Amino acid sequence: MSTITLEPSAETAPGQGSAQPTIWGLNPSQLHDHFWAARGVQVVRQGEPSEIVEGAELYLLTDPRTLVMFRLRDLVNLFSWMKPDLLFVRLESKREHGYQEHIRTDQQEGFVRFERVYGAADTHLTRVAFTNDLDLAQAWQNAPTPNAGWRSLRSQIDRNRRESARVRGYIFDRTRDEDVAQFVRDLIAFWKHPSATISRARKVGAGAWADTEAQIDRTARIIGAVWVGAGRKLESGTPVVGPAALWDDPSRRPVIENIKWQEIEPTQSYIRPAQPRRLSSIARAGKRMFDIVFSFCFLVLTLPLYPVIAAAIMLEDGWPVFFWQKRETVGGSEFACWKFRSMRRDADAIKARLQKVNQADGPQFFMDDDPRLTRVGKFLRKTNLDEFPQFWNVLVGDMSIIGPRPSPRSENQYCPPWREARLSVRPGITGLWQIKRTRRRGLDFQEWIKFDIQYVENQSWWMDMYILWQTFIVLLRGVTRR
Repeated sequence: MSTITLEPSAETAPGQGSAQPTIWGLNPSQLHDHFWAARGVQVVRQGEPSEIVEGAELYLLTDPRTLVMFRLRDLVNLFSWMKPDLLFVRLESKREHGYQEHIRTDQQEGFVRFERVYGAADTHLTRVAFTNDLDLAQAWQNAPTPNAGWRSLRSQIDRNRRESARVRGYIFDRTRDEDVAQFVRDLIAFWKHPSATISRARKVGAGAWADTEAQIDRTARIIGAVWVGAGRKLESGTPVVGPAALWDDPSRRPVIENIKWQEIEPTQSYIRPAQPRRLSSIARAGKRMFDIVFSFCFLVLTLPLYPVIAAAIMLEDGWPVFFWQKRETVGGSEFACWKFRSMRRDADAIKARLQKVNQADGPQFFMDDDPRLTRVGKFLRKTNLDEFPQFWNVLVGDMSIIGPRPSPRSENQYCPPWREARLSVRPGITGLWQIKRTRRRGLDFQEWIKFDIQYVENQSWWMDMYILWQTFIVLLRGVTRR
């Protein structure tokens, strides 16, 4: 009985301890790097010199022994909305047991059975990181040890600019022959289109790919995912059951193929529509009842302040006392959002002249010392008294106490997926963005998107109470993050 094995034999052991075979001119580690390159990701290993290219969308930071495979879609939410400088990923292996599989065939190479051979346990956990910062990638590459590299990355990146995640995937030790063999087998089954970064790969059947110099008879029986290397022949009637690799003929081994980063199409892997959490009818009714009761009580309790505020505004800058602007609520319907006027009557004309010194990114306008504010207006902004009329908007149903910041149609058009998500709920007087924004230059709009999406995807009664409590703390401390 002959055996076609999916693991390394004496002739084709792919691990570090023996001469590595290649397929399409690439050894297993290089296949790993091409797999990630097809997703716009360059693998950067600690202590392993290589050119770090600017054409990559992300850099995958890993130790020199590890090969990993997992779906990036598990991390899409973090990349899309939080845009961290560094994302630490704790990877948990999907394989519960370590084993190898052999295919047993008869003398005519007919399939007989699968045979599973158990060996050493797999590596269950490892950590990697993602960044789009070339300098961080180089710092990781130049670190003396992996542990020193992780410590260095944590010290360089502010806690607010790094995130962490836990995903399940496949982990392999490239110093172990059996691990590398299993990696190749899993990669063949996992990677559906190797031609994305390997030009020598040509499709010869459903899930089957062969080198341009391989000879495949039309009647060869290929079952499942199979990769055929350079110089190999599959004659008439030859059965091959995948996932399996027929390595390059050593005498016909092609030249190693470098990754052509300039030819890789953007993956768009990190763009997806938001997924707002849908509240039950009871939860929606409860939130609305809370809004009505809270806003009514607040308006009654603060009513004595309104004549005083109105008089102060009129004494300094005349009529009108109130300012309103069209904002969008659920489904894009517009409403008049009310505030006490805190700016000069010619604020719009002044804003046009000040656009070149705008400190905010995106569609917003912000200055530390905004000349459009009146003296009374500065006090109203600092104490948030200018927001009090918005409780009327809450009472009539245009707004909620807690929700995304109300914004006009012109601002919402900057990011369609974000617009649709935030307009799935009523805008709020306060929200996650107001209590967590950092005001870091160039990041305010990104944080606005990040916290709006985080709210609509995770909204709950407890989150609303948390935001409300944190808003009270901010006010009591005399700090406004608006």
